[in-house]
Amino acid sequence: MAFWNRKQASPPPPTPEPPSSDHQSTEFLSGDSLQDRRSVEVLLEAIAKVSESRDLEALLDYVVDRSVEVTGAERGLLVLYEDGAQVVRVARKRGGEGIDRGDLRYSTTVVQRVLDDDAPIRTTVHSDAEALELGTSVFDLKLRAVMCVPLNPEGDSDSLVQRGALYVDSKAATREFKDKDLSLFFALATHIAIALENARLHMLSLEKVKLEQSMEIATEIQSGLMPKTPTSIPGLDVYGWYLPAEHASGDFYDFIKTKAGHLAVVVGDVTGHGIGPALITATAQSSLRAYVRLLEDPAAIVTMMNQDLAERMDAGMFLTLFMAYFTDDGHLKFVNAGGTPPLVWRQASGTIESISGTGPAVGMMADTEYEEGPVMSMSEGDILFAFTDGLVEARHVSDPDRLFGDEGMRAVVADVAASGRSAREMTEEIVRCVREFSGGVREDDMTVVVVRRSSAGA
Repeated sequence: MAFWNRKQASPPPPTPEPPSSDHQSTEFLSGDSLQDRRSVEVLLEAIAKVSESRDLEALLDYVVDRSVEVTGAERGLLVLYEDGAQVVRVARKRGGEGIDRGDLRYSTTVVQRVLDDDAPIRTTVHSDAEALELGTSVFDLKLRAVMCVPLNPEGDSDSLVQRGALYVDSKAATREFKDKDLSLFFALATHIAIALENARLHMLSLEKVKLEQSMEIATEIQSGLMPKTPTSIPGLDVYGWYLPAEHASGDFYDFIKTKAGHLAVVVGDVTGHGIGPALITATAQSSLRAYVRLLEDPAAIVTMMNQDLAERMDAGMFLTLFMAYFTDDGHLKFVNAGGTPPLVWRQASGTIESISGTGPAVGMMADTEYEEGPVMSMSEGDILFAFTDGLVEARHVSDPDRLFGDEGMRAVVADVAASGRSAREMTEEIVRCVREFSGGVREDDMTVVVVRRSSAGA
């Protein structure tokens, strides 16, 4: 008799797949306030641990333990892909106990499929046939439920993030992993990837004798975290650019697809430049990606980010942050936490509007509750220009007391917006004008993001 002891006929063995919708849009909150609060607490704790911990092994154990806890699994593994083979880096079981690696068995087939496809697998086993479809180890171990996600949820094969997978399973007959389990599991996997990258950067910086070499490594890693321009958001033409004052930058930008399929645009600037702010930006960027894929409320996201960063950032450090959501009905929801006011060019009138701040910079006061600014309409042809202060504070090549300034930015925005150019071409022209003004000298990081509503279908 099959070990599931099922009386009804077993269904044919399906190919294991992620949930029916895209994994980035899975639901995180269940509606159970106690459970939801615990899930958010686990995610916040993981973010804090990644930022604060100097003990990588303890940190990885912690995140795998939390993965087992929040999914209700019996055991969890962190599997890395090194030299063409799977290597179990962490193996934990329920209750926070380690597992002897000597006779450890798990579904290598599931893990390999996740590594090869850069896509999650979440499946419940109902029959011997389904178990064998997943691999002989699933059958032999009598596993009922298996879930596995890549450490690189972006699916970017060019990313510097360590190839690997986070894996949990259970033999319990009543256990079935849900969409919300997968969503939180993805968030935890993201933070494991960031922890490994931070550790990699730290080790490389220790091994390199010259500071210049470690800064170049930081630049490479940070560049790898910058997004590719999304192509799956209809009706929007998007482009982003940044240039650090030193090798590593305190600036960052991101394009993130929300759980409802909208586009979230983020522009951030951590005070200072160099390797310290660069590490903060990496942590902030990974946290934002996790939050944006779980929540549709920009104000709530920035409020949670602020509570986390305010407790951990050094005195005098803070993050200016502009976050905007482009909705399907042609509106722009935003929070501007101390950022340089973005500009919106209106095609119908040729006028420019400034987006004012809605709260202080992130990390200054832990109890700040952020609110959204007034919702803005974005008609076809309207363009959003978001940028950091490195552009408006650029100094003239022959007159250091003269800044490019708000007026200079408005002038170049008015010129490029009316030219009918693409988002990329407009960005490149803005950068060219600032460089010409400053003679190529830069004292601060510079970031520009341009989003044009190209049709009413966005």
